[in-house]
This record gives sequence, C-alpha cells and structure tokens, in this order.
Amino acid sequence: MRERSMRIESASVEVLKIPVGDAYQAAGRPVDANWHVLARVRTSDGVEGVGYIVQPRGDFMRTIASGAAELAEHLVGMDVRDTEAAWQSLARRANWVGPGGLLHWSLAPLDIAIWDALGKTLGQPIFRMLGCYCHKVVAYASDRMWYSVPVDDLQKSIREYTDAGYDGVKLRLSHTAPAAEQAERVRHAKDAAGPDVTVMVDATEGWSYTQAVEAGRALQEAGAGWLEDPIDHQDYIGLGKLRDMFDMPVTGGEHYYTLAQTRECLEARALDVIILDLARVGGITPWRKMAALGEAYNVPVCGHVVPEVHVHLLASVPVGDMVEYMPRSTEILQNMPEPSGGMMAPLDAPGHGLMLDEGAVTRFRL
Repeated sequence: MRERSMRIESASVEVLKIPVGDAYQAAGRPVDANWHVLARVRTSDGVEGVGYIVQPRGDFMRTIASGAAELAEHLVGMDVRDTEAAWQSLARRANWVGPGGLLHWSLAPLDIAIWDALGKTLGQPIFRMLGCYCHKVVAYASDRMWYSVPVDDLQKSIREYTDAGYDGVKLRLSHTAPAAEQAERVRHAKDAAGPDVTVMVDATEGWSYTQAVEAGRALQEAGAGWLEDPIDHQDYIGLGKLRDMFDMPVTGGEHYYTLAQTRECLEARALDVIILDLARVGGITPWRKMAALGEAYNVPVCGHVVPEVHVHLLASVPVGDMVEYMPRSTEILQNMPEPSGGMMAPLDAPGHGLMLDEGAVTRFRL
C-alpha cells in the first residue's frame, strides 16, 4: 500500500475583515469588525490544512499577514508530521524580531494549519493526536457583556446564557469608573444569573494596584467569583498580593508570549488560573508546553477566545479548565461548534474539523 505524501507543496495567507452586527467598546477601544489572518497549507497529496488568528482590531493585521506569508515560503518541502521542526525552523529564521510579538502572531496561523493538515492526513482529530484527556470541557459565556452595554441588555444576555446551561458568564469592566459603580453592575448581573451561576469579571489590565485593591473588594462583596487581568501582567508581585487578598480566583496570562514568561508567572505564584492565548504563544506547538508548565505547578489552564480550536487543546491536558465561548469566526465557518448544557466538545473529525465557507471567505477577503 502506497504511503500518503506528507510533504508541504504550497502555503498561502490572506486577510479577512468581518463586520460585527453591533459595534461595541472593548478595553476602551471601539470594535466594528473581527479581523482574521487565514493561512492554508497544502500537501502534495492534496490535503489542505487551515489555520487562522483573529483580533477585534485591524492594527498590524496586514503586517502580520505579510510576515506569515514570508515565513510560509519556507514550509515548502517540509513534512507535516514534523510540527516541532517546522515551528523551530520558522522561529529561528525570524528570531531577530522575537521571541513573541509579531513573530508569534505570524507563526500561529501557519502552525495551526500544519496541525490541521496532519490530522487530515492521519485521519485523526487534534485533541486525539495530543493525547485526549477528556471529550468535553466546561464552557463559560463571554460575549455581549461589554461595559458599554446597557444594564437591561446585559441582563438579557445573561438570562439567555443561563437558560442555555452556562454555569459562568464574564463581564468586562471599566478602566475608570468608580468601584461602587462597577460593583453595582455585578449585582445586576447576579440578579439575572441567579445563585448557581458564577459572575466573572475582566478588568483588561486597566487598573493600578491601588485601584485593583479597592475595586476587587467591592466586586467580591457584590458577588463576583473571578477577577481577570486586574493589573499589568508583568507585575507578578502585585498579582500575587491580590491573589492572597481575595477569596475569588485572580486569573490572567493571555498577554504572555513565551515559556519563560509563563514560568516566571507560575514560579511567582501570581495567578490562580493561567489563560493562554493561542496567537500570542505562537500556535499549538508551543501551547502544549505552556500547558505542561501549568500542570507542573498545579495551576489550571484556560484558553483565550478562539473556542473552536482551544477546545481541542484543553481536552487534551489534565489541567484544562474552561473554554471561553466567544466565537468570532462563525461567519466564515460552515460548522462552528457550540456548547451544550455548559459543556463544549471538540469536533471529532480529522484535524480541527472546521470547514470554511468559501463564499464567505471571498466576501470578507481584503
């Protein structure tokens, strides 16, 4: 029986801009579209792997796409089974602009596409190729709860999420509003969510340490059960103090790019839960290593957005905690997976299992 060819024959990169239905404010910035850098990797046997990153901001997305396209040229001839070798080869080629930063953002869509192509070639889903610890992951709702959303609309969204079976909902907070005002918003959220649903809050690194102490106390008293990114991610000492101060978990990590940063955070015991961002870490290949660090330090691991891919990764590790359900790519997919009863399962199909809607990709292509 002839062995299938696993050599990469070509790779391509494109930029998509997908308008959002209702514009909103996130981390103090207006959002009117979700921007994607979409990569495709094709083997000489005709298998196509797809990977993408997504951001609600257009700044530098074309630059990232340009970097990814330049790196993609050097994938030709490589074996899709050699995921580590491919990642390291591309990272070394452009290490003068890394580690982290634009280099990792450019690497991530290519790395995800290679893993997708490998899964399709082997006939296995990514979560199984990575080991498969479980078949479902707890999901929490994270969309339509921005600080710019009026309270009535916020409560409506929360009721819809709780009716759908979610046990956790996450609100974004203001960088400047008084602590009492933010605590009142949490009380409104608790009223809508009910006693059995965790109201999580995300300050998007908008506070000083002093603000975080004041706001954190008010939010915890109001019923918040999770405090994310209260202060700068590099302030390990401040984060550790907040962690010791509050009963609710102090979480963060989506801004870490490297293994070294993740290790330093964990060594400092700065967070109760570490959140990994698939684009910032540079794709699936390094994500696995950072999750292993979480396991070594007995710290649960969550994924930052891109739930359709993150659910594969979280289902493959013992410390996989929760998937953040905030889909930003539904418009370009035929089969965006959805949680059921507060749990989310990875697609049990080769690769990540996601199928592009090519007509939509054409419409949104820049």
